[in-house]
Amino acid sequence: MRPAAHRVPSRGYPKGARVRRRAEFTVCYEHGRRLHSAHFLLFLLPRADGHGRTGMAVSRKVGNAVMRNRVKRLLREFFRLHAEELPRADVVAVAKRHAGQAGLDLTA
Repeated sequence: MRPAAHRVPSRGYPKGARVRRRAEFTVCYEHGRRLHSAHFLLFLLPRADGHGRTGMAVSRKVGNAVMRNRVKRLLREFFRLHAEELPRADVVAVAKRHAGQAGLDLTA
């Protein structure tokens, strides 16, 4: 039997903090408030329980798999770093077509 390894606490984004099901995305799209930015379309849907969740949609129009995964990693990290400032709502970010070529990063 191997000794128990020291576990480093995860800094990932827990499943309970994510919008995951298609039905949840659809409700947010249909009933949420839309906000536009240069590279993203955001949908905000207030929640009665006061817990905020985030989701993202990055289609093939954004670029190849490497580009889409980079955009998703940046979005996840942004959501993680700014969790305290985000509204207590379902927030779904949809990447616009040119988001992949925009040279996005986490700097101000």
